[in-house]
Amino acid sequence: MSAPRPLPRVSPHQALASSAPAATGQLILGSDLLAWRRQRLAEGGRAADLDWLLDLGAGLRWTQLQRVWLDPASSVQLHACLGELTGHWRQHLECHTPLQYLVGVCPWREFSLVVSPAVLIPRQETEVLADLALALAQALPSPAHRPLIWADLGTGSGCLALSLAQALPRARGLAVDCSSLALAQARINLEEAGFLDRVKLHLGHWWEPLRPHWGGLDLVVSNPPYIPTAVLEGLEPVVREHEPRLALDGGADGLEAIRALVRGAWAALAPGGWLLLEHHHDQSDAVAELLLSSGLVEVIAHHDLEGRWRFAQARRPMPGPCPAGFESGGSQLP
Repeated sequence: MSAPRPLPRVSPHQALASSAPAATGQLILGSDLLAWRRQRLAEGGRAADLDWLLDLGAGLRWTQLQRVWLDPASSVQLHACLGELTGHWRQHLECHTPLQYLVGVCPWREFSLVVSPAVLIPRQETEVLADLALALAQALPSPAHRPLIWADLGTGSGCLALSLAQALPRARGLAVDCSSLALAQARINLEEAGFLDRVKLHLGHWWEPLRPHWGGLDLVVSNPPYIPTAVLEGLEPVVREHEPRLALDGGADGLEAIRALVRGAWAALAPGGWLLLEHHHDQSDAVAELLLSSGLVEVIAHHDLEGRWRFAQARRPMPGPCPAGFESGGSQLP
Protein backbone atom coordinates (compact mmCIF):
# COMPACT_ATOMS: atom_id res chain seq x y z
CA MET A 1 0.00 0.00 0.00
CA SER A 2 1.65 3.19 -1.15
CA ALA A 3 0.94 6.79 -0.22
CA PRO A 4 -2.46 8.11 -1.34
CA ARG A 5 -2.63 9.81 -4.73
CA PRO A 6 -4.91 12.61 -5.92
CA LEU A 7 -8.40 11.30 -6.42
CA PRO A 8 -8.86 10.41 -10.09
CA ARG A 9 -11.46 11.87 -12.42
CA VAL A 10 -13.88 9.30 -13.77
CA SER A 11 -16.18 9.13 -16.74
CA PRO A 12 -19.96 9.03 -16.25
CA HIS A 13 -20.32 5.28 -16.87
CA GLN A 14 -18.00 4.50 -13.97
CA ALA A 15 -20.35 5.64 -11.20
CA LEU A 16 -22.82 2.99 -10.12
CA ALA A 17 -26.37 4.17 -9.69
CA SER A 18 -26.40 2.54 -6.28
CA SER A 19 -23.53 4.74 -5.13
CA ALA A 20 -25.38 8.03 -5.65
CA PRO A 21 -26.22 9.83 -2.39
CA ALA A 22 -29.69 9.21 -1.04
CA ALA A 23 -30.41 12.94 -0.69
CA THR A 24 -32.87 14.46 -3.14
CA GLY A 25 -30.25 16.95 -4.33
CA GLN A 26 -30.91 20.44 -5.57
CA LEU A 27 -30.97 22.66 -8.62
CA ILE A 28 -28.48 25.48 -8.28
CA LEU A 29 -27.12 28.35 -10.34
CA GLY A 30 -23.62 27.83 -11.63
CA SER A 31 -22.50 31.08 -10.04
CA ASP A 32 -23.74 29.89 -6.65
CA LEU A 33 -21.93 26.60 -7.08
CA LEU A 34 -18.67 28.37 -7.93
CA ALA A 35 -19.09 30.62 -4.88
CA TRP A 36 -19.66 27.52 -2.70
CA ARG A 37 -16.54 25.95 -4.20
CA ARG A 38 -14.43 29.03 -3.39
CA GLN A 39 -15.72 29.01 0.19
CA ARG A 40 -14.85 25.36 0.70
CA LEU A 41 -11.35 25.79 -0.71
CA ALA A 42 -10.83 28.79 1.57
CA GLU A 43 -11.35 26.34 4.45
CA GLY A 44 -8.50 24.16 3.14
CA GLY A 45 -7.90 21.08 1.05
CA ARG A 46 -7.09 20.47 -2.59
CA ALA A 47 -9.21 21.62 -5.51
CA ALA A 48 -8.85 18.21 -7.19
CA ASP A 49 -10.31 16.48 -4.14
CA LEU A 50 -13.23 18.90 -3.90
CA ASP A 51 -14.00 18.39 -7.58
CA TRP A 52 -13.87 14.62 -6.96
CA LEU A 53 -16.45 15.09 -4.19
CA LEU A 54 -18.69 17.01 -6.59
CA ASP A 55 -18.29 14.25 -9.17
CA LEU A 56 -18.79 11.08 -7.12
CA GLY A 57 -20.78 12.67 -4.29
CA ALA A 58 -23.14 14.86 -6.30
CA GLY A 59 -23.01 13.56 -9.85
CA LEU A 60 -21.38 16.69 -11.30
CA ARG A 61 -18.90 15.42 -13.87
CA TRP A 62 -15.71 17.30 -14.48
CA THR A 63 -16.84 18.24 -18.00
CA GLN A 64 -20.03 19.72 -16.54
CA LEU A 65 -18.00 21.75 -14.07
CA GLN A 66 -15.99 23.17 -16.96
CA ARG A 67 -19.22 24.29 -18.62
CA VAL A 68 -20.22 26.03 -15.40
CA TRP A 69 -16.98 27.98 -15.52
CA LEU A 70 -17.84 29.09 -19.06
CA ASP A 71 -21.48 29.87 -18.30
CA PRO A 72 -22.01 30.71 -14.60
CA ALA A 73 -25.59 31.79 -15.29
CA SER A 74 -26.61 28.25 -16.23
CA SER A 75 -28.36 25.92 -13.79
CA VAL A 76 -26.82 22.71 -12.44
CA GLN A 77 -28.67 19.70 -11.03
CA LEU A 78 -26.81 18.07 -8.15
CA HIS A 79 -27.61 14.64 -6.73
CA ALA A 80 -26.82 15.86 -3.21
CA CYS A 81 -27.51 19.07 -1.36
CA LEU A 82 -24.66 21.50 -0.82
CA GLY A 83 -25.17 21.21 2.93
CA GLU A 84 -24.45 17.49 2.77
CA LEU A 85 -21.36 18.06 0.64
CA THR A 86 -20.14 20.76 3.01
CA GLY A 87 -20.44 18.31 5.89
CA HIS A 88 -18.40 15.72 4.00
CA TRP A 89 -15.74 18.27 3.12
CA ARG A 90 -15.37 19.56 6.67
CA GLN A 91 -15.19 16.05 8.09
CA HIS A 92 -12.48 15.30 5.55
CA LEU A 93 -10.52 18.40 6.59
CA GLU A 94 -11.04 18.17 10.34
CA CYS A 95 -10.89 14.40 10.88
CA HIS A 96 -8.80 13.38 7.84
CA THR A 97 -11.58 10.98 6.84
CA PRO A 98 -11.02 9.70 3.29
CA LEU A 99 -13.57 11.10 0.88
CA GLN A 100 -14.02 7.60 -0.53
CA TYR A 101 -15.40 6.44 2.82
CA LEU A 102 -17.61 9.51 3.18
CA VAL A 103 -19.13 9.04 -0.27
CA GLY A 104 -19.01 5.26 -0.02
CA VAL A 105 -17.51 4.69 -3.45
CA CYS A 106 -14.10 4.54 -5.10
CA PRO A 107 -13.44 4.47 -8.86
CA TRP A 108 -10.90 1.82 -9.83
CA ARG A 109 -10.19 0.78 -13.41
CA GLU A 110 -13.59 0.58 -15.10
CA PHE A 111 -15.36 -0.21 -11.84
CA SER A 112 -16.98 1.94 -9.21
CA LEU A 113 -16.38 0.05 -5.98
CA VAL A 114 -18.48 0.35 -2.86
CA VAL A 115 -16.04 0.94 -0.02
CA SER A 116 -16.15 1.39 3.74
CA PRO A 117 -13.62 1.55 6.60
CA ALA A 118 -13.69 -2.26 6.58
CA VAL A 119 -11.51 -2.34 3.46
CA LEU A 120 -8.41 -0.69 2.11
CA ILE A 121 -9.09 2.00 -0.48
CA PRO A 122 -7.84 0.56 -3.81
CA ARG A 123 -4.79 2.41 -5.16
CA GLN A 124 -3.83 3.17 -8.72
CA GLU A 125 -0.63 1.14 -8.23
CA THR A 126 -2.69 -2.00 -7.73
CA GLU A 127 -4.11 -1.54 -11.23
CA VAL A 128 -0.60 -2.50 -12.41
CA LEU A 129 -0.87 -5.69 -10.35
CA ALA A 130 -4.14 -6.46 -12.13
CA ASP A 131 -2.52 -5.89 -15.53
CA LEU A 132 0.40 -8.16 -14.65
CA ALA A 133 -1.96 -10.88 -13.43
CA LEU A 134 -4.05 -10.75 -16.59
CA ALA A 135 -0.94 -10.95 -18.77
CA LEU A 136 0.16 -14.08 -16.90
CA ALA A 137 -3.31 -15.62 -17.12
CA GLN A 138 -3.51 -15.10 -20.85
CA ALA A 139 -0.10 -16.72 -21.33
CA LEU A 140 -0.97 -19.81 -19.29
CA PRO A 141 -1.82 -22.96 -21.25
CA SER A 142 -5.37 -24.16 -20.65
CA PRO A 143 -5.34 -26.88 -17.98
CA ALA A 144 -6.45 -30.27 -19.23
CA HIS A 145 -9.98 -31.36 -18.31
CA ARG A 146 -10.71 -28.41 -16.01
CA PRO A 147 -11.07 -24.63 -16.07
CA LEU A 148 -8.22 -22.36 -15.07
CA ILE A 149 -8.34 -21.59 -11.35
CA TRP A 150 -7.16 -18.28 -9.92
CA ALA A 151 -7.19 -16.94 -6.38
CA ASP A 152 -7.03 -13.51 -4.78
CA LEU A 153 -5.65 -13.73 -1.24
CA GLY A 154 -6.60 -10.82 1.00
CA THR A 155 -9.27 -9.64 -1.42
CA GLY A 156 -10.51 -6.65 0.63
CA SER A 157 -12.89 -4.65 -1.58
CA GLY A 158 -12.61 -7.35 -4.23
CA CYS A 159 -10.96 -5.05 -6.76
CA LEU A 160 -8.47 -7.62 -8.07
CA ALA A 161 -11.09 -10.35 -8.09
CA LEU A 162 -13.37 -8.13 -10.16
CA SER A 163 -10.68 -7.54 -12.78
CA LEU A 164 -9.82 -11.23 -13.04
CA ALA A 165 -13.45 -12.33 -13.13
CA GLN A 166 -14.25 -9.84 -15.88
CA ALA A 167 -11.28 -10.80 -18.08
CA LEU A 168 -11.47 -14.57 -17.45
CA PRO A 169 -15.16 -15.48 -17.65
CA ARG A 170 -14.50 -19.21 -18.13
CA ALA A 171 -12.10 -19.50 -15.20
CA ARG A 172 -12.97 -20.32 -11.59
CA GLY A 173 -12.14 -17.60 -9.08
CA LEU A 174 -11.48 -17.90 -5.35
CA ALA A 175 -11.32 -14.81 -3.13
CA VAL A 176 -10.04 -15.07 0.45
CA ASP A 177 -10.01 -12.64 3.36
CA CYS A 178 -9.63 -13.10 7.11
CA SER A 179 -12.09 -10.25 7.77
CA SER A 180 -15.79 -11.11 7.52
CA LEU A 181 -16.56 -7.42 7.07
CA ALA A 182 -14.14 -7.13 4.15
CA LEU A 183 -15.53 -10.28 2.60
CA ALA A 184 -19.05 -8.84 2.83
CA GLN A 185 -17.80 -5.73 1.04
CA ALA A 186 -16.24 -7.84 -1.72
CA ARG A 187 -19.51 -9.73 -2.08
CA ILE A 188 -21.39 -6.47 -2.65
CA ASN A 189 -18.99 -5.40 -5.39
CA LEU A 190 -18.92 -8.80 -7.10
CA GLU A 191 -22.70 -9.02 -6.98
CA GLU A 192 -23.09 -5.50 -8.38
CA ALA A 193 -20.84 -6.46 -11.30
CA GLY A 194 -22.69 -9.75 -11.84
CA PHE A 195 -19.63 -11.90 -11.09
CA LEU A 196 -20.72 -13.87 -8.03
CA ASP A 197 -21.23 -16.93 -10.21
CA ARG A 198 -17.55 -16.75 -11.25
CA VAL A 199 -15.97 -16.16 -7.82
CA LYS A 200 -16.36 -18.12 -4.59
CA LEU A 201 -15.63 -16.24 -1.37
CA HIS A 202 -13.71 -17.85 1.49
CA LEU A 203 -13.21 -16.61 5.06
CA GLY A 204 -9.82 -17.38 6.60
CA HIS A 205 -6.07 -16.78 6.56
CA TRP A 206 -4.26 -16.87 3.25
CA TRP A 207 -3.97 -20.40 1.84
CA GLU A 208 -5.81 -22.33 4.54
CA PRO A 209 -9.41 -21.90 3.28
CA LEU A 210 -8.29 -23.14 -0.14
CA ARG A 211 -6.84 -26.41 1.13
CA PRO A 212 -9.16 -28.51 -1.12
CA HIS A 213 -7.64 -26.71 -4.12
CA TRP A 214 -3.98 -27.07 -3.10
CA GLY A 215 -1.85 -28.25 -5.96
CA GLY A 216 -4.34 -26.90 -8.50
CA LEU A 217 -4.13 -23.10 -8.35
CA ASP A 218 -2.91 -21.76 -11.68
CA LEU A 219 -2.61 -18.08 -10.73
CA VAL A 220 -2.59 -16.47 -7.30
CA VAL A 221 -2.46 -12.71 -6.70
CA SER A 222 -2.17 -10.87 -3.43
CA ASN A 223 -1.83 -7.31 -2.19
CA PRO A 224 -1.07 -8.23 1.44
CA PRO A 225 -0.30 -5.94 4.38
CA TYR A 226 3.34 -4.96 3.89
CA ILE A 227 3.90 -1.64 5.66
CA PRO A 228 6.50 -2.04 8.46
CA THR A 229 4.88 -1.16 11.77
CA ALA A 230 7.25 1.74 12.45
CA VAL A 231 6.62 3.18 8.97
CA LEU A 232 2.87 2.83 9.43
CA GLU A 233 2.98 5.16 12.42
CA GLY A 234 4.45 7.89 10.22
CA LEU A 235 1.87 7.72 7.42
CA GLU A 236 -0.57 10.53 6.75
CA PRO A 237 -3.52 10.59 9.19
CA VAL A 238 -5.97 9.98 6.32
CA VAL A 239 -4.41 6.52 6.03
CA ARG A 240 -3.12 5.79 9.54
CA GLU A 241 -6.28 6.79 11.39
CA HIS A 242 -8.96 5.45 9.08
CA GLU A 243 -7.91 2.57 6.84
CA PRO A 244 -7.96 -0.91 8.40
CA ARG A 245 -4.71 -1.66 10.19
CA LEU A 246 -5.24 -5.34 9.41
CA ALA A 247 -4.75 -4.52 5.72
CA LEU A 248 -1.73 -2.28 6.30
CA ASP A 249 0.52 -3.58 9.08
CA GLY A 250 3.04 -6.11 7.83
CA GLY A 251 4.88 -6.50 11.13
CA ALA A 252 8.30 -5.30 12.20
CA ASP A 253 9.89 -5.64 8.75
CA GLY A 254 6.68 -5.58 6.72
CA LEU A 255 7.19 -9.15 5.51
CA GLU A 256 5.08 -11.25 7.91
CA ALA A 257 2.21 -11.83 5.49
CA ILE A 258 4.52 -12.22 2.50
CA ARG A 259 6.44 -14.96 4.33
CA ALA A 260 3.18 -16.82 4.94
CA LEU A 261 2.23 -16.46 1.29
CA VAL A 262 5.60 -17.71 0.09
CA ARG A 263 5.62 -20.64 2.54
CA GLY A 264 2.33 -21.90 1.17
CA ALA A 265 2.99 -21.29 -2.51
CA TRP A 266 4.64 -24.57 -3.46
CA ALA A 267 1.93 -26.72 -1.89
CA ALA A 268 -0.97 -24.64 -3.21
CA LEU A 269 0.13 -23.73 -6.74
CA ALA A 270 -0.37 -26.09 -9.63
CA PRO A 271 2.85 -27.17 -11.36
CA GLY A 272 3.74 -24.17 -13.52
CA GLY A 273 1.34 -21.96 -11.55
CA TRP A 274 2.20 -18.33 -10.81
CA LEU A 275 2.28 -16.29 -7.60
CA LEU A 276 2.13 -12.52 -8.03
CA LEU A 277 2.64 -10.17 -5.07
CA GLU A 278 2.54 -6.46 -4.32
CA HIS A 279 5.06 -5.30 -1.72
CA HIS A 280 6.66 -2.18 -0.21
CA HIS A 281 8.92 -0.15 -2.47
CA ASP A 282 12.08 -1.18 -0.59
CA GLN A 283 11.31 -4.90 -0.20
CA SER A 284 12.06 -6.14 -3.71
CA ASP A 285 15.37 -7.88 -2.91
CA ALA A 286 14.00 -9.45 0.28
CA VAL A 287 10.87 -10.73 -1.46
CA ALA A 288 12.91 -12.15 -4.35
CA GLU A 289 15.13 -13.98 -1.87
CA LEU A 290 12.10 -15.45 -0.10
CA LEU A 291 10.63 -16.65 -3.39
CA LEU A 292 13.86 -18.23 -4.55
CA SER A 293 14.54 -19.92 -1.21
CA SER A 294 11.09 -21.53 -1.36
CA GLY A 295 12.01 -23.32 -4.58
CA LEU A 296 9.95 -21.13 -6.89
CA VAL A 297 11.52 -20.18 -10.21
CA GLU A 298 11.41 -17.41 -12.82
CA VAL A 299 11.40 -14.72 -10.15
CA ILE A 300 10.77 -11.35 -11.84
CA ALA A 301 10.38 -7.87 -10.34
CA HIS A 302 8.15 -5.15 -11.80
CA HIS A 303 7.93 -1.37 -11.34
CA ASP A 304 4.96 0.63 -10.14
CA LEU A 305 3.66 3.82 -11.76
CA GLU A 306 6.52 5.85 -10.26
CA GLY A 307 9.25 3.49 -11.41
CA ARG A 308 9.81 1.83 -8.02
CA TRP A 309 10.07 -1.93 -7.59
CA ARG A 310 6.61 -2.80 -6.27
CA PHE A 311 5.65 -6.26 -7.60
CA ALA A 312 7.19 -9.72 -7.75
CA GLN A 313 6.17 -12.84 -9.64
CA ALA A 314 7.40 -16.41 -9.46
CA ARG A 315 6.13 -19.79 -10.49
CA ARG A 316 6.18 -23.33 -9.21
CA PRO A 317 8.36 -25.43 -11.52
CA MET A 318 6.90 -28.37 -13.34
CA PRO A 319 6.57 -31.68 -11.41
CA GLY A 320 9.22 -32.29 -8.82
CA PRO A 321 9.58 -32.87 -5.05
CA CYS A 322 8.38 -30.15 -2.68
CA PRO A 323 11.28 -28.37 -0.93
CA ALA A 324 11.75 -29.34 2.72
CA GLY A 325 9.80 -27.12 5.10
CA PHE A 326 7.15 -26.07 2.56
CA GLU A 327 4.87 -29.10 2.58
CA SER A 328 2.29 -27.72 5.04
CA GLY A 329 1.31 -24.63 3.14
CA GLY A 330 2.40 -22.29 5.93
CA SER A 331 -0.94 -20.55 5.87
CA GLN A 332 -1.45 -19.48 9.46
CA LEU A 333 -0.07 -16.16 10.67
CA PRO A 334 1.05 -15.96 14.31
